[in-house]
Amino acid sequence: MECIINRRAQFSASHRYWLPELSEAENSQQFGLGSRFPGHGHNYVLFVSLVGELDEYGMVQNLSEVKKVIKREVTSQLDSAYLNQTWPEFQQTLPTTENIARVIWHRLIPHLPIVRIQLFEHPELWADYQGNGMEAHLTISTHFSAAHRLAHPDLSYEENSEIYGKCARPNGHGHNYHLEVTVTGEIDPRTGMIVDLGALHQVVEDYVVEPFDHTFLNKDIPYFSQVVPTAENIAIHIRQLLQQPIQELGAQLYKVKLVESPNNSCEVYCSQATSSSALTQESQALVTSV
Repeated sequence: MECIINRRAQFSASHRYWLPELSEAENSQQFGLGSRFPGHGHNYVLFVSLVGELDEYGMVQNLSEVKKVIKREVTSQLDSAYLNQTWPEFQQTLPTTENIARVIWHRLIPHLPIVRIQLFEHPELWADYQGNGMEAHLTISTHFSAAHRLAHPDLSYEENSEIYGKCARPNGHGHNYHLEVTVTGEIDPRTGMIVDLGALHQVVEDYVVEPFDHTFLNKDIPYFSQVVPTAENIAIHIRQLLQQPIQELGAQLYKVKLVESPNNSCEVYCSQATSSSALTQESQALVTSV
């Protein structure tokens, strides 16, 4: 029986976004506060995912041995280090979250059957790498607070109450929504970035957080005048809002995850292909309730 197991590790390190071929003004314009001398630091959290058949002892890998490999090959070298000068890979391509994840993969793959590296720079920014050349995923998270009412406009109050229960009450109710936006693309071989992180944050702020925050979705967002603002429909609409602006940044929207409450969340996936005539899209929604 094949299983995937995950091992967590952590290290603290600093880095700086700075290209010597650019002037100080150009570095500041491209990387913002990240270009400041002598750099800045993070408490990185690393998840290493391994795949394999269970052995006679009921294990994919002996986690004690996995821990030793990760420490020897990665964390002992990166902990309390200045990343730009630690590994030669970061001389050519800056140590962004997504590029660190990529390089860690290549450091570990000779020793472990890894299928994914996930690296958290902080709780609201992380990268996933699965061995696909320079392609990686980058996720940012944010939040907004909004109210909604679950009621189909063509149904009576009694019929809506039968379907949606308390959520159909006329005055609605509110949530602190947690939003995760995942983009995918090629890591730039010099900057180490899939996308300009500041620009990505601004797109999410402009198209979602600012318009949605502290609103009654049914009344304040035109899309929901005829569409019931379930978590699924909200996530789908956010996908529609973000897809083109993110593409204009040079990346592709991969996933929108919306957490309505600790018990309910929704994920909407996107796959995109651009042709000369149209943008085709396949999507899949996953709803989780606990």
